[in-house]
Amino acid sequence: MSGPHAPRDDEYSATVLGSHWISGPPEPAGVAPDRVEGSVLRFGPGVTAALPAPFPVGAPTAAAPRGRRAAGLRRYALALLVLLGVLAYLGWQRYGPALEVRDLAVTTAAGDPSCDSAVDVVALVRTNGREGTLAYRWIRSDGTRSERLTERVPRGQREARLHLLWTFRGTGSYPAKAELELLSPGRRTAAVEFTYRCRP
Repeated sequence: MSGPHAPRDDEYSATVLGSHWISGPPEPAGVAPDRVEGSVLRFGPGVTAALPAPFPVGAPTAAAPRGRRAAGLRRYALALLVLLGVLAYLGWQRYGPALEVRDLAVTTAAGDPSCDSAVDVVALVRTNGREGTLAYRWIRSDGTRSERLTERVPRGQREARLHLLWTFRGTGSYPAKAELELLSPGRRTAAVEFTYRCRP
């Protein structure tokens, strides 16, 4: 109602109206915020200035348990040690000490050979178990000398048996000697003596 005689209580106040629209109606208690942005809460249609948060707001990062991290490190350390051990063993197998002869002996079957028989002369070579090649020759007391012979020794094998088959025929008696000359690795010799007997 307008006019000079209108009551003062009903007068229109532009100031009050403007204040009402600027600040908005009072927030009712217990109303949930529209959204959360950092630490600033926004209510209703009004827009408030964002204030800097007094401290960083965010979900704390859960640190891995110390025991779990230590167990992981121990597991990787053990795997690394095993790998280094395998590499060291393979290197030692490949580049370690070469084949060496520890002992050499030559023998025959018990007793002297009889008429028209063959004697199996055996040289037993003991090694250090390394892989390599034995080079040798047989020398007989009848003046026969074999060519240079070789025997491949695999890794892990600590003994090698080298054979000479010597055949005798005829009557009479003959003192025989068979000698193995080892040419490499190193130079060694070993021999065995026996007598061939054949009575008419």
